[in-house]
Amino acid sequence: MEQTIYLGCSDKDVGLLPKMANRHGLIAGATGTGKTVTLQGLAESFSRLGVPVFLADVKGDLSGLSQPGKPHPKVQERLDRMPLDDFTFKGFPVTFWDIYGKQGHPVRTTISEMGPLLLARLLNLNDTQQGVLALVFRVADENGWLLLDIKDLRAMLQFVAENAKEFRTLYGNVSAASVGAIQRRLISLEDQGGTKLFGEPALNLPDLLQTDQDGRGVINILAADQLMNAPQLYSTFLFWLLSELFEQMPEVGDQEKPKLVLFFDEAHLMFDDAPEALLDKIEQVVRLIRSKGVGVYFVTQNPLDIPDSVLGQLGNRIQHALRAYTAKDQKALRAAAQTFRDNPALDTEQVISELGLGEALVSTLDEKGRPTVVERTLIRPPESQIGPITKTLRKSIINNSLVAGVYEKAVDRESAHEILTQRAAKLAEEQQTAEVEQTRQKEVAKAKKSSSGRGRQSVMESFFKSAARAVGSNIGRQIIRGILGSIMGKR
Repeated sequence: MEQTIYLGCSDKDVGLLPKMANRHGLIAGATGTGKTVTLQGLAESFSRLGVPVFLADVKGDLSGLSQPGKPHPKVQERLDRMPLDDFTFKGFPVTFWDIYGKQGHPVRTTISEMGPLLLARLLNLNDTQQGVLALVFRVADENGWLLLDIKDLRAMLQFVAENAKEFRTLYGNVSAASVGAIQRRLISLEDQGGTKLFGEPALNLPDLLQTDQDGRGVINILAADQLMNAPQLYSTFLFWLLSELFEQMPEVGDQEKPKLVLFFDEAHLMFDDAPEALLDKIEQVVRLIRSKGVGVYFVTQNPLDIPDSVLGQLGNRIQHALRAYTAKDQKALRAAAQTFRDNPALDTEQVISELGLGEALVSTLDEKGRPTVVERTLIRPPESQIGPITKTLRKSIINNSLVAGVYEKAVDRESAHEILTQRAAKLAEEQQTAEVEQTRQKEVAKAKKSSSGRGRQSVMESFFKSAARAVGSNIGRQIIRGILGSIMGKR
């Protein structure tokens, strides 16, 4: 099939047209039915076409894309049923990324680039707290103060709280309780490793659009096995990446092949408990980003994990087996079957529950953008290694990648935290100077007052001071009493 991504075979070859690959897609199926291997094979196919790929490795076994696969009886069994005369085991160009900076190059963004909407999602804020967060971003923007990392945001929150009266007339009430709640959520985010995500140098998106010397697209692999322990952090990062690509990439219209393809595994995490405003934003981005030449493929266990507004935009479908053990499972299975264009030769609902390992129901878009009839397909095996590589080999690939040394060292330039810290120090110094000057003026005034009364009272003061020295003796006390008695007209 010329100029077609070969997916597998049924009673005929089944493929995906590259010019329709940016119409997005879905890879679904129960655990252990072959979704990851299908994803791996698709990533290879796009790389061969010269299309860069970004994917999240939630199980930690997609690093094998970098190494040639090895012959295996089950692989050979599939190959014997497919017209793949040019199949050879080989590795593909790979760049490893890791938010925590342990299993790949550090990947960062800034607080400003994340924005208040996604950050509110990450911190799980309510509407009132989200309003306060939006106010913080507004104040920072109006003053030209950069929000780069968490300490910048914390400094801005403190500044807004301390100056709440000034902002009340412009933006409404600033709740101290809301500020405190956001501050506490930041502590929780730091405990999840959020400090690693925010900072500089931030990810330069063109670094995800690389090809190697042979013209193959680089496969960017985000280490997400540890990241899955912080699912909110994982899903928010994927949202941010999608939004940034939409904002930065130019319009290109329909092309012969995508400029970039994204695979988001465990996609249900992106939509669980997402507020309506965020879901609306995602729907808009998914709908429009194809005009930027970007294809998005969601990988999940069940199509029902994806909101209908997004699911309806996924034109290319690969459905692995679903098991119907409960009434809820049966409902999900029926819903999955109804998303395909019927094939008179297949009972789609029944076949979904009967599919074996490496089999899937496949429907892609034809040259006019119409869904093809669903086909029961034996999926093509990958040419690269199935399973993870060693830590030593991963480290070697990281050290020799195209971006080696670019992101490893964090940079902390002047931003809101530094500016507000300097501002607070200057105000404290000015206040201390004013207090010292006020104290000095009080002492001068007191001295002047004391000096002005000294001429009239000097004789009496001398007399009483002399008399006071004599108080210690009985004779002195008698003299004092006698003198005072004379003065007062008494004996």
